Amino acid sequence: MASVRRTYHDPLHGAIALDGTDPVEALLIGLIDTPAFQRLRRIRQLGPASLTFHGAESSRFTHSLGVMAIARRAFDRIAKRYPQLIPHRATVLCAALLHDIGHGPFSHTCEEIFGCHHEHWTLRILQESDPVRKLLDGFDRELLPDIAAVLQKRHPIPLVWQLVSSQLDCDRLDYLMRDSYFTGASYGKLDLDRILMAMNYDPDSQQLVVARKGMTAIEHYLIVRYFMYAQVYNHPKNIAATWILEHIFKRAKELIQANNLEADEIVTAWLQENCNDFSLQQYLEADDGVFMYHLHRWKHHSDLTLSDLCRRFLDRDLFKAIDISALTDRQQQELLQQVRSELMQLNFPSENYAGIRVAVGRGYTLYQRGIKLQTENGLLEISEQSPLVKTLANTWQQSWLIYPRDVAAPALLKQFNS
Repeated sequence: MASVRRTYHDPLHGAIALDGTDPVEALLIGLIDTPAFQRLRRIRQLGPASLTFHGAESSRFTHSLGVMAIARRAFDRIAKRYPQLIPHRATVLCAALLHDIGHGPFSHTCEEIFGCHHEHWTLRILQESDPVRKLLDGFDRELLPDIAAVLQKRHPIPLVWQLVSSQLDCDRLDYLMRDSYFTGASYGKLDLDRILMAMNYDPDSQQLVVARKGMTAIEHYLIVRYFMYAQVYNHPKNIAATWILEHIFKRAKELIQANNLEADEIVTAWLQENCNDFSLQQYLEADDGVFMYHLHRWKHHSDLTLSDLCRRFLDRDLFKAIDISALTDRQQQELLQQVRSELMQLNFPSENYAGIRVAVGRGYTLYQRGIKLQTENGLLEISEQSPLVKTLANTWQQSWLIYPRDVAAPALLKQFNS
């Protein structure tokens, strides 16, 4: 184990200092230094979102450190009052640090394109990566099973997994703050200190709860989350960039099956096989750099669709993404057919160049027990106490028509907008 102090200077949390004389923090230093964790430096937190927000170039590495830093603050404060929780410190902090170690290239966009599940790969890396496994087993043979129980939300003490994955967890707190900071979205700022002070432990149910006096801070957190999804994660440019990236790899799969595409062994496997069935080495060798290199190569491919889509992505010549949520399903399909008809006249393969993307979500759900308030009448669900949170629990849906700028705005769309 490391025996020295390690400091990571973070733009959000300041100096994240780890003390190598503390066995748990020495373990964290060792885990951070493993190749599997260092790989996260090469995977962007927000996938292709930097094409929309030029500052959105932070990595899964920085986010994971941030989650661990918040989890340490939250856990140590609660455990000071409830010392019976102290034996679970290594489990909470390691799970917080390692929760995203399984992300693939372009983060969540990878899952949309290839159907790859980062939770599946996180567990496989913890179990199969020798450097990671040796550190965990060397600390305590029960640590890996405990971390797995946290990631699968089945640890016997709910607070232990709720700090890592719940409606109010350290993961969400960090990514909302970090993504707001790097995208310049000022409405994404959180009062982290007040939120952490509001967090508490209920010994009877053993779950994470919130003090009644902290309800306003939690309401603000949920509003921030709602706006970040509405204005950042589901920004029309992000939708358009993801669409192009998805259709690049869709076309690449078709070409490699026809023996008309060159790719290295790593990308070839991603195009031809189920990424959830890869060997550990195959998976860990893939990162943003590997895939971006191929986009640069394919930009000069003889296939006009592939080369044009790669050029558009690399040069940020993105498609339009028009909000058509107010239209009926039939009207949306009429618009799409108009666009595709014009694309065919321009000799574009319409299925690769136009479509409709739909996002469904809500600002708050009862996911993993929701958020419980401590009151004089016992634990109460926050949505039952806050009209604001109750409103955020309503489902919303948004639809976008995606098509290239080469196509004039459909006449039908002008009609609906008039």
